[in-house]
Amino acid sequence: MKTVGQLLQGKGYEVANIAPDKSLYDAMELMAARNIGALLVLEAGKLVGIVTERDYSRKAYMLDKSMRDVPVREIMTAQVAYVSPDYTTEDCMALVTQMRVRHLPVLENDKVVGIISIGDLVKDAISDQQFIIHQLERYIHGIR
Repeated sequence: MKTVGQLLQGKGYEVANIAPDKSLYDAMELMAARNIGALLVLEAGKLVGIVTERDYSRKAYMLDKSMRDVPVREIMTAQVAYVSPDYTTEDCMALVTQMRVRHLPVLENDKVVGIISIGDLVKDAISDQQFIIHQLERYIHGIR
């Protein structure tokens, strides 16, 4: 079973982020440019929230304002579920299921060191299953 740290070694540590006083328009533009569904909201290097496409679709329309006039802090999720690098991918699958979230920031000593998505976790699970299938096929066919 892989740890989040091992998963990040393969995936990379880059984290797309935005300041809470930036506009919702800036956030959506950045997500579109990077083809991602979430941005961590950082203030002075500290995690203060997460803004996702889901936040936009469920909250922004109720504000009745232009996206350029809405600061990210108005629609971001401030209570962020997060993990540390020593969590297992199985722990993370349970957490995203229980919390109904799609992204988990990775924090080490209160510092953001990465982010993993449910897609990363599914990709890892599929890779593990393919490895097991390959090993079983080799065993069945007598290949050692």
